[in-house]
Amino acid sequence: MELREYETTLAKHYKEQKIKSLPLISWDFYSIFFNQTRDSFSDSNLLTKIISQNKAETNWSFSDELQHNTVIVVTDTNLEIVFASKNMILMNGYKPEEVVGKTPRMFQGELTDTTISKEIGSAIKNKQPFEKTVINYCKDGAIYKCHIKGFPIFNKDGELTNFIAFEKIAA
Repeated sequence: MELREYETTLAKHYKEQKIKSLPLISWDFYSIFFNQTRDSFSDSNLLTKIISQNKAETNWSFSDELQHNTVIVVTDTNLEIVFASKNMILMNGYKPEEVVGKTPRMFQGELTDTTISKEIGSAIKNKQPFEKTVINYCKDGAIYKCHIKGFPIFNKDGELTNFIAFEKIAA
């Protein structure tokens, strides 16, 4: 009986309030979503800028890929990373600034299949797209299967300017 009176009184109290508040936890969810959305738009704009500076032509929707938790990595023609999306930290623990200037080999280790690595290397050497799943290493040394779709990027004159990889954790 006392519990029912308490609930009735509490309901009446909240109904009379002019400002309706949300539980703090809802703000936490919103904050996470907001930060991810902000980062994906920022990354999408940077990617578009890289592509346009190199006078390359693509049909990719970077914002769509990033919204689906795809990590995007861009290298120069020497395979040095020039861009990594901010959501990379969720996949392997690395911040973009930790990988820029290094090669994607930094994610490989003892369990990485050398045959698959050679196939990827051959596709890159021949300026061909590829799609492979490799075992990579997180910053903390844990392993994960990474599904990579890699593509060469050419400018309007047909010259190779960059390579781009769309990466997701594989099942």
